[in-house]
Amino acid sequence: MNANSKKLLIVGGIVLAILLAFSGSMFKTIKPGERGVIFRQFTTGLDKDHILQPGFQVIAPWNTLYIYEVREQKVDETMDILDKNGLSIEVDITCRFNPTYDRIGYLHERFGRSYVERLIIPEIRSAVRNVMGKYIAEDIYSKKRAEVETQIINQTDSILKSNNVDMKALLIRSIKLPEKIRQAIDAKLQQEQEALAYKFRLEKEASEAERKSIEAGGIAKYNDIINRSLTDKLLKMKGIDATLELAKSQNAKVVVVGSGKDGLPLILGNN
Repeated sequence: MNANSKKLLIVGGIVLAILLAFSGSMFKTIKPGERGVIFRQFTTGLDKDHILQPGFQVIAPWNTLYIYEVREQKVDETMDILDKNGLSIEVDITCRFNPTYDRIGYLHERFGRSYVERLIIPEIRSAVRNVMGKYIAEDIYSKKRAEVETQIINQTDSILKSNNVDMKALLIRSIKLPEKIRQAIDAKLQQEQEALAYKFRLEKEASEAERKSIEAGGIAKYNDIINRSLTDKLLKMKGIDATLELAKSQNAKVVVVGSGKDGLPLILGNN
């Protein structure tokens, strides 16, 4: 082996050793459901607009790759808040979200990979306290629960979206009041439902009475019209028509004209 071959062998060995030494920081695999952003220490710094996709990646050993999970995630929060009157309420909240795929660099620059603790949880807590603090416990617990939930969702979604996080859903899992307050509200709600049911029955009965009154008025009007239209001449004419029809019967034997009551024809015999 000549000197040049030895030098090449030595250089190759050194390169291989370097590669082996830095392989852990040079060769990266971004898994499905993940994205990466690079920090170039000696050149451009954090590359916020170049987001690495899933797959095998080769990174210079002096650069740093930050990998973010972009699958839908969730946080569950239990918190104590005060209503408009200062009453303590325990609320359980669930929020589902994921980082905005192509904005991970901007999210990392401001909050880093601990953005859940620095951004998501504080903003949820802030929105819940801000919105529920405007309502009394009874409204939060029953009457305006959907309205309260909508306001919390809108407020949280707005702030998270402006900070490069997409909120998929925010749910109020439960609202717990002091037992005596809850029982009082439940009793009041039951009384209101019973009052509504009673009002409905009264309205139904009043409607039925009105219907019957209208029906009776219609029948009376109809009878009045019939009575006024039944004159003596009309009755005689109807009687004559009926008598003529009876005279055509095979059982009719004798017809005496003008012998009946009011001068109507009289039919005698039936065989």
